[in-house]
Amino acid sequence: MDRTTALAALSALANETRLDLVRLLVGTGTDGMPAGEIAEKLAVSPSRLSFHLSALEQAGLIVSRRASRQIIYAVDAAGVGGVISYLLNDCCRADPDIRACCVVQSQS
Repeated sequence: MDRTTALAALSALANETRLDLVRLLVGTGTDGMPAGEIAEKLAVSPSRLSFHLSALEQAGLIVSRRASRQIIYAVDAAGVGGVISYLLNDCCRADPDIRACCVVQSQS
């Protein structure tokens, strides 16, 4: 991932609604979720949601597909993984102390 792409993705994530949106969609895997259901779960108006979805899609963090009359949105794993990889490997130069802080801890 290049610097410009990483900055666009990080900028897109620097918004409470968009971060919540990505967190919600990660849990749906490749199945994704229809826009109407996303709006309902996040309590966001359809027009506002459309704005946020567009920003995340342009940043390469989510993908959309049409299923009949619905548009289904899902996380683009390669896009999100690319941003994380860029931060860990490029910005932080794979520093072992920083990597150690990234270990997933179980939630009790």
